Amino acid sequence: MSGIFDVDWAEVFAFGVSPLEIVVRGTAMYWFLFVIFRFVVRRDVGSVGVADILILVIVADAAQNGMSGEYTSVADGMLLVGTLIFWNALLDRLSFHFPAFARFTEAPPLLLVKDGRMLRANMRREYITEDELWTQLRQQGVDDLAQVKKAYLEPDGEFSVIRKND
Repeated sequence: MSGIFDVDWAEVFAFGVSPLEIVVRGTAMYWFLFVIFRFVVRRDVGSVGVADILILVIVADAAQNGMSGEYTSVADGMLLVGTLIFWNALLDRLSFHFPAFARFTEAPPLLLVKDGRMLRANMRREYITEDELWTQLRQQGVDDLAQVKKAYLEPDGEFSVIRKND
């Protein structure tokens, strides 16, 4: 009986692309996207960590390609996903065990307001307008800049405010 159940299982699970090529491509894309997310799009990331977003996006894409046949086999997609997970886990472990490495993988908080004064150079660095800053301050119950001791853009893209009376 032939039809939809005729599957060449060896072809489904055999590598269609060199395993080394998959590892190299996955590694190159991981590091390229990591650098872009870490140094370019920091403030637009939101409340989830950069590495979390990065791994979710590229793993989803890699898995989708492996399932839909963009690669010639499931094994290709599985190896690529494994490579991406490896890099993400390694960065997490290195960041946990080595504070100096953590400074590379995660941006430090950026001071935006100090003692009631906007630090416009820092705001320009992240393309934060005065209106955007005021939106964040109002959401935290601040209606006068004089109330703010310090306000930061945190590594996860959120704002934090320390009031003078805190």
